[in-house]
Amino acid sequence: MARLVVPIRGSGIQKMGFLGLISSFQFTDRRKSGLQHLLSGVRQRKARLTCLVATQPAPNIEESKMDTPKEIFLKDYKMPDYYFDSVDLDFLLGEEKTIVSSKITVLPRIEGFSCPLTLDGPGLKLISIKVDGNLLKKEDYLLDSRHLTLPSPPTTAFTLEIVTEIYPQDNTSLEGLYKSSGNFCTQCEAEGFRRITFYQDRPDIMAKYTCRIEADKTLYPVLLSNGNLMEKGDLEGGKHYALWEDPFKKPCYLFALVAGQLESRDDTFVTRSGREVLLRIWTPAQDLPKTAHAMYSLKAAMKWDEEEFSSDMGSRPVKRIADVSKLRAYQFPQDASPMAHPVRPHSYIKVYEKGAEVVRMYKTLLGSSGFRKVLSSRNTSRESYFLVQSRFPHIFFEIQKEEEFVFSDITERPVPSLLRGYSSPVRLDSDLTDSDLYFLLAHDSDEFNRWEAGQILARKLMLTLVADFQQNKPLVLNPKFVEGIRSILCDSTLDKDFVALAVTLPGEGEIMDLMEVADPDAVHAVRSFIRKQLALQLKMEFVSTVKNNTRSEPYVFNHHNMARRALKNTALAYIAYLDEPELNQLALHEYHSATNMTEQFAALAAIAQNPGQAHDDVLADFYKKWEHNYLVVNKWFSLQAMSNIPGNIVNVQNLLNHPSFDLRNPNKVYSLIGGFCGSRVNFHAKDGSGYKFLGDMVASRLVSALSRWGRYDETRQALHKVELQKIMSANGLSENVYEIASKSLAA
Repeated sequence: MARLVVPIRGSGIQKMGFLGLISSFQFTDRRKSGLQHLLSGVRQRKARLTCLVATQPAPNIEESKMDTPKEIFLKDYKMPDYYFDSVDLDFLLGEEKTIVSSKITVLPRIEGFSCPLTLDGPGLKLISIKVDGNLLKKEDYLLDSRHLTLPSPPTTAFTLEIVTEIYPQDNTSLEGLYKSSGNFCTQCEAEGFRRITFYQDRPDIMAKYTCRIEADKTLYPVLLSNGNLMEKGDLEGGKHYALWEDPFKKPCYLFALVAGQLESRDDTFVTRSGREVLLRIWTPAQDLPKTAHAMYSLKAAMKWDEEEFSSDMGSRPVKRIADVSKLRAYQFPQDASPMAHPVRPHSYIKVYEKGAEVVRMYKTLLGSSGFRKVLSSRNTSRESYFLVQSRFPHIFFEIQKEEEFVFSDITERPVPSLLRGYSSPVRLDSDLTDSDLYFLLAHDSDEFNRWEAGQILARKLMLTLVADFQQNKPLVLNPKFVEGIRSILCDSTLDKDFVALAVTLPGEGEIMDLMEVADPDAVHAVRSFIRKQLALQLKMEFVSTVKNNTRSEPYVFNHHNMARRALKNTALAYIAYLDEPELNQLALHEYHSATNMTEQFAALAAIAQNPGQAHDDVLADFYKKWEHNYLVVNKWFSLQAMSNIPGNIVNVQNLLNHPSFDLRNPNKVYSLIGGFCGSRVNFHAKDGSGYKFLGDMVASRLVSALSRWGRYDETRQALHKVELQKIMSANGLSENVYEIASKSLAA
């Protein structure tokens, strides 16, 4: 008999500038084709979401003082008093200003009953407002810095027409309508539409949209929006227009508009019913050759959507490991901070993203067929799938302090493989011994649990060594751990992508999250020690791995090559860390012989770990090669900013003056300043220079780096608070910055 007693301790659960637009529609009749998908293509982000710069200028003098955002509570939610049935938009795009006209069909939820209709519109300039064609006077409505309110609208269906004036060329928030690389672009998720026109900017307002765009034809030859292209033509004065209609109701955060100098990559896709669909990916002309993979991915996604994507295109365990790593790196720390919240937060100022893991748990509990049956419903007349929320089951989890499971007729002590596939987003404490974990690392048939066993061992080892470091004891690496890594590295039967992940140590942030008082210096010293010892003791294996996985032929995108590249790059990072002449030459050879940017960048990252002439030369060479590709340059900025070379803050400050850096560009801000926050050594410098730098340069996606001040020693806590208080005293804070800073200080 075997008895398994599991004490259950759970923890919490877990959006890039314009590159291109993807559109698809039938080949035959454009005017009467089916849904033309207009998807906002790749929005650049390194690790998290698009940053919202907190220093956006106030729209008028009346807002020179900070208009404190209001917290919204879930308990106060009520159904909208008015619904919008249709929305007709007209954009007159100009170089100095843009005029946006909206015509909305408004339906009272309860006919015969009138109550105020409040529309969102922070910083918008109102030109005119009409109700059923009648122009309203100033006394007929209320207008403040964030809202437009009609105190007594009609009690039956009516038409609301609003004209606003906006300034996309001055919009650095990457929300609403803004200009990027000379093109007009929109970002409306989550609450960007309110920066375009006055509107009920909430996800339960669903409407059909038409969008007419008028602009200079020479400057903006391509005019795109959601749905089907119904009409286009030339106008006087060198202008032209396009009229788009989306036949399906949607929330305003899905609205999209792009106008500019674009070209398209065209291809076709044949559906299972035999219908031929034209696919177009729009992008600036210089980037058109780079869209081949995007088209491949689009067609693969459509194929998968018809038949189940990312995990099916390669290794499911590897994809799951990558997802969990991100979960632990970003969601777990947030849920252990003042910004912690459930999937449905009880209150918010800006909306949150979370819930995929909860949905995945439903699939685990119900099984694939049950999950699909519950979530999907077939509509044969429209050949579409949709979510039926009312039929979603309510499942309650009762977690006992301790549960006991008894297995009979067990002749020898078993080693349990728990939470296989990471079925539940928790950190699990169990009584598995190190021997059990080494056994699972070597033999578990569940690749995720095999990886997890190694991660648990690594975390335990790192925490033990951190304690030794803090007590000035000599650091010694457990030989069993080295042999465990060796066995994984030399197992030719394993997926190379899995091996690359399995020999990668937990991040410094993950280890600090497990400490009562986070010690960035000790954790960095210990992780560096382990990496160097692994590189020294497994040098032959790592060098062999690099050489055996190097290819000179042109790179072909497939899982085999992706996995081979991932493993080679991981091994290269280990050996380059040793900073030995022979190994440095191998890294330089990999850099200069790389046949694609990703491998070249990986070699650059390996070399850049160590200061010196080689470090400076390859960074300069890489920039010279890629200076006209702004996305790659952003990666270049981020790589330097994340460096743990002591005193790197000076280099980051110098990069602020680099010709390719623009403080008004949120993506560049996020790459450089956000990257700096990823350096545990320099961001958490004991003199507070890292915190002060962030406080001076803060953006909304970055201020959260200061939110967990309570995790550190008293000196660092005080330095955190100084910068948070400085941020709170600034004028014109964005809602995100205000929420994070205020909640952090109140913790």
